[in-house]
This record gives sequence, structure tokens and C-alpha cells, in this order.
Amino acid sequence: MGAPQSRVRLGDGRHSPGWPGSSVRHHQARRPLGPGMTQELSEASAYDLLEQACITDGLSAYDATLLRIGSNAVFHLAAPVVVRISRQGASIDQARRTVAVARWLESVAYPAVRVVDVDQPVILNGHVITFWKSVSGDGEQYATVGEVADVLVRLHRLTAPAELRLPALAPFEGVDARIAANEWLSPDDRQFLSSHLAKLQDDYSALDFVLPQGVIHGDASIGNVLRDYDGKPVVIDLDSFSTGPREWDLVLTAMYYDSFEWHTGQEYEEFVRVYGFDIRKWPGYPVMRAVREFLMVVWLIQAAGGDERTAMESRKRIGALRTGASRTDWAPY
Repeated sequence: MGAPQSRVRLGDGRHSPGWPGSSVRHHQARRPLGPGMTQELSEASAYDLLEQACITDGLSAYDATLLRIGSNAVFHLAAPVVVRISRQGASIDQARRTVAVARWLESVAYPAVRVVDVDQPVILNGHVITFWKSVSGDGEQYATVGEVADVLVRLHRLTAPAELRLPALAPFEGVDARIAANEWLSPDDRQFLSSHLAKLQDDYSALDFVLPQGVIHGDASIGNVLRDYDGKPVVIDLDSFSTGPREWDLVLTAMYYDSFEWHTGQEYEEFVRVYGFDIRKWPGYPVMRAVREFLMVVWLIQAAGGDERTAMESRKRIGALRTGASRTDWAPY
């Protein structure tokens, strides 16, 4: 089960006035931004933004640890606080909604990451910054696949309050723009991905979902369920909360077993037993799996221009989409 051992994030990576946590503050940088402080979020620019954001909210960035840079730069402060810094141009409304979702989940005692009680999100030069209570003090310890199923059962029983205004799931939102704007892609690869996207959009629109629709996490996998200080599973990364087909929350675990072999057959059987539904037996599963694999590729190519290892992985994945080759050699990110 490669992913949980390596502290990776696997994903593809989604506000309402009057709901708790909805205030937003805009601040200008205290000094000019360097060349790295662009949409291509770098380690240096991320540390600079972290320092400014912590000063704004009365926290200390001293001895902070950079956990990863993906869709967000994620830091762990010396205090039990995790800071997430978006790329430039990220949606303020989405950040506001994510904070509101966390406060709602806390109000119903659902086991999810909690926000720090500071005025947030903070906006610095187009970067959206949020502050979260650390789930544990000894690194990222992943829950079991069965526990992932259990927290999904509990989540799917919830009904979101109307004032939260969760959006409907939009699986392909912004994907065409990401492909078009990606300077790393060759013209041929860009054309292929754009054409493949159009096909998947048609295939997805024809799906006949069988589970009741409602609140979903949107990026539900073992990588987003950690153990807290008491060893209990806690759901993290609430950005993609929305309403939609519950199948969307089940497909990643199935894929991690079926496509990538990141889970064992025994682990997947436990997931099915706890949740009570095997998405692999649903006729729409191959389409849903193809959509999620495609989105994983589009997510990864965002970083391909700045890292040769990621570029090699991206080329391999695009090649697999073209040829139908096995996905078992895809490296977890």
C-alpha cells in the first residue's frame, strides 16, 4: 500500500455570506514580490508568504516545516498549526466555503480537521491562505481503508444546512483552461488531452448513478484521512466538498486497488464491507475511473515544468492515456 507509507498526496484536486468563518481580509505584501512569487508557487515564495501571513494573524513562522507544494504549499508551524497557501488566482469564495464547511462539521461532531480561531482566509498578492489545527504531532499517520469507508458512511448520512450553499459537483470545472495554459505540454499532447477531455465529458454526462446524491467530500481517499492524537481517523482537505453522486467518493479507493495496486484485495474487500457497496460492480465504474485517472494527470502536469521527475511521470501517464497501457507503474504523488 505505497501511498500511505510515503506521506504523499494523491489527487486532482473545489462559501457563503453569513456562515461562520466567512470573513476575508486583503493585504498587500510588506515588500516587493520576487520573480518566483507567481502562479508557479516556489519554495522560496511560499516561505515569504508564510512569514507575512503569520505576522498578520499573530503567529510565528519560525522553524516551520514545508510538507509539500502541489495545488497548495502546506506548512507545519512549530505551534500545532498547519498553514495552506494557494497558488495565485485561487478562488476566495472556495477558501471561504472550506472554512465554513470545517466549522459546520465541527458543529455536528464529524471527525474532520478543525480551523484555527483566527480571522481567515488571508489574501496576499492573490494567494489565499488558511490556518488549520494540526491533526497530530508525529507526522501523517494514515487511517486504514476500512476507516476511510466508515468516515464516508458517516459523511454521506449528513445533510448540509442550506446557508452553507454547497455547490453541485463540477468534475471538469477549469480543466480545459489548465490544459490550454500549461506551457510544459507539447502542442500534440495539448491537442490529445483536449480531445480526450471532450470525450470524457460526453461519457460522464451519460452516466446513470445508482446511489442517493448528497454531501460528498470530493477527493476521498486514504491520503485524506489521518489519525489524530488519539489514533482516531480525521478527514482533511475539505476544499472539494460539494453535493453530487456518492460514487464520486468511492471511486478513488477502488482505483487505488484496481488500477494502481496501491491497496490489496483484502483492503478493498474491507472497504466494500464497511461501506456496503462495491462501485466496481456498477456499470458506470469504467467511465468514472477513466475520468478520475484523467484528472490525476491534469493535476500532475501543473508541476511538470519545474521538476524533471514530475515531467517524466507526466509523460508516462499521458502515454498510458493514449495507449491504454497499465497504470500499475504510476508513482503516487
